[in-house]
Amino acid sequence: MAFAGSFLAGFLGSVVGLVLGSLRLPAVLLASGNPAAAAGTNIAVSAAAALSGGLAHARAGRVSWRIVAWMTPPSVAGAFVGGYFAHAVPARALLASIAVVLAWNGLDLLFELRAAPESRRPRLAATVSGGLIGLLGGAVGLILGTLRLPALLRSVGLPAHTAVGTNLVVGFFLGAAGFAAHLVRLEVEWLVLAVSLAGAVPGSWLGARYSGRLPERTLRRLIGGALLVVAAAIAVAAAVS
Repeated sequence: MAFAGSFLAGFLGSVVGLVLGSLRLPAVLLASGNPAAAAGTNIAVSAAAALSGGLAHARAGRVSWRIVAWMTPPSVAGAFVGGYFAHAVPARALLASIAVVLAWNGLDLLFELRAAPESRRPRLAATVSGGLIGLLGGAVGLILGTLRLPALLRSVGLPAHTAVGTNLVVGFFLGAAGFAAHLVRLEVEWLVLAVSLAGAVPGSWLGARYSGRLPERTLRRLIGGALLVVAAAIAVAAAVS
């Protein structure tokens, strides 16, 4: 179960530039039986899947390393601050807000509601959006590549294929930092992690290779559809939390 869920999430996520840990988490949770260990295991798999897909995109020239350098430090710092003060913010309100933003961005990309703008300040856009998204993600315990990817497309102005690869690379660093925190508390199920990695790494690699064959417009619409699905899942989580 963990292998199949990890392979599917890795493949689909790498196609559209998302880690899709939320798609993998139920299988990892059932396999491990412990919520804390499942969270640590899942974020480790997310980091490995993002690295595998990101490397495949990088080899094909679909990663903007300048944007990675500008976006990663504020993202990691924001995630730490958000996690530290998470107890002071209502999780339901944050999740509901994220769901609304995701739904709007998904509809925007799916139906091309706005023309893609040219970003005149990509460095500032990458730094500010990375910090804010990291802050939100740290507060709710998510990497939130689903918010970072629209920012790379709209605010930073990257082409879809480059945004996909760049988002995965930034997601790797966030996932690695999150896994380190769980590792300190020994919240890892090592056998489930090994089986999940065996599915996630090749799945992500294959997904990245397939992504490069898609036309720009098709990829943007696939990203929009994926954002709508994740928005619905987060809205449900907000409703039941």
